[in-house]
Amino acid sequence: MDQLEDRSRRRRRRRRLLALLIFGVLLVPTIGTTALSIALFTDSESSSSSFTTGTIILDDVKIDALVLTTSALMPGDNVTDDVVVENDGTAQLRYAMSTSSTNSDSKALRDALTLTVKTIDVTSPASPCNDFDGSSTLYSGVLGASTAAFGDPTAGGQTGDRTLAAGANETLCFRISLPSSTGNGAQGATTTTTFTFDAEQTSSNP
Repeated sequence: MDQLEDRSRRRRRRRRLLALLIFGVLLVPTIGTTALSIALFTDSESSSSSFTTGTIILDDVKIDALVLTTSALMPGDNVTDDVVVENDGTAQLRYAMSTSSTNSDSKALRDALTLTVKTIDVTSPASPCNDFDGSSTLYSGVLGASTAAFGDPTAGGQTGDRTLAAGANETLCFRISLPSSTGNGAQGATTTTTFTFDAEQTSSNP
């Protein structure tokens, strides 16, 4: 009986030793891995950037101030007004001007009228268009259905386009004339002209 108990105790002791040995083997890689991670030298650097888009804005109030309306134009008469084209955006722009004129009464007044557009007066720039002697003529010719224009609203730089830096402006002088040779058929005729200013960025847009 004592021998059986002794053998049983030895078997239990061997099982406990075997279990401890297996546990120790399993534990070693974990301890080794942890020790290796702690021993690594590391570094990390970062940099942040912010991006904001620019704006292309023509001052609509100043362009709306262009008024050439008249109700009693006679052959030989003309009407002159100035317009300030201003870049209220944050980037340089280029712009063009185009027109569209009606002919609702079929009297074709738009084909009799002429339009001349010049830069600001040289003689008296403080009174922008009184002398109408600007150094550059941007357009001079028949008003027409959509003939009168300078520059081109098509994307990219075109002949006649005007450029304005951010925050800059320029004054242009507009004159509508009814030639003295206009025939009697133009009496009581009416046309309405819409002047459109189109602007686009110049950056990355040659």
